[in-house]
Amino acid sequence: MRERVRAALEAPRFHQVIIAIIVINAATLGLETSVTAVERYGTALAVVDHLALYIFVLELAAKMYVYRRGFFRDPWNLFDIMIVTVSLLPTAGGLSVLRALRILRALRLISVVPSLRRVVTALLTAVPGMTSIVVLLGLVLYVTAVMGTKLYHATAPEYFGDLPTSLFTLFQMMTGDAWSDITREVMDEHPSAWVFFVLFMLVCTFVVLNLFIAVVVSAMEDEHAEESVQATQDLGVAVLTELAALRAEVRELRERIPVTAAAAGAGAGDRSPAAPAPRRRGSARGRTGGR
Repeated sequence: MRERVRAALEAPRFHQVIIAIIVINAATLGLETSVTAVERYGTALAVVDHLALYIFVLELAAKMYVYRRGFFRDPWNLFDIMIVTVSLLPTAGGLSVLRALRILRALRLISVVPSLRRVVTALLTAVPGMTSIVVLLGLVLYVTAVMGTKLYHATAPEYFGDLPTSLFTLFQMMTGDAWSDITREVMDEHPSAWVFFVLFMLVCTFVVLNLFIAVVVSAMEDEHAEESVQATQDLGVAVLTELAALRAEVRELRERIPVTAAAAGAGAGDRSPAAPAPRRRGSARGRTGGR
């Protein structure tokens, strides 16, 4: 029974059904934000939501039954347990805010779709490399915020009045939001302020942020390389299995061949005494003819 359940869980069609249920459930949760949809189809939406939740619970129970302790060694299974557990929490009274967390079920697509899982794994792998870049970015923001507060707090107090305000303003500029408007407002009083802001934008936007992209791309390349190595190892195992099967067949054939040869030799030995008779008759005729 366990092997049958395992085969059903690992079947491609089962994964497709789970993906379809997740998408449908996410769509119904989105429709619940519409007052009109709730008034017309509220009961149907609630039924679909509960059915999807029950299916997710049964899926996790089946995986626990099949994989046992190995189920808890997979971090993606723990991720699914966390999301389903949040959905099972009561949503009445003071915990009604948890109803909004039901949309987290849509995140199960990450654990079900292999391509999304690879992307998230690559991002998590890139976290150690991003740490140094975050520290560098924070250092650049802090230094420029202190400089901006010292230089322009009187000119533009709404942007550089104090250190927290300067940090927020520079972070906003780093994202490319209204940075030219802030720069022009400061330049009305300080024409040379463009040097400060242009250098800041070059360092943060075109250098530091691109480092993030480089780290993520490198992590994804490493992830693809590991997958290629794993695929090669799986192919090698499959080839070795086939070779072992072929060797077993060849060994079985070799064991059968001596028996067949011995049987053929025995049959030839039974016929050998009768073979010289025609030659004796032929020789007798020859002697008679000679006489």
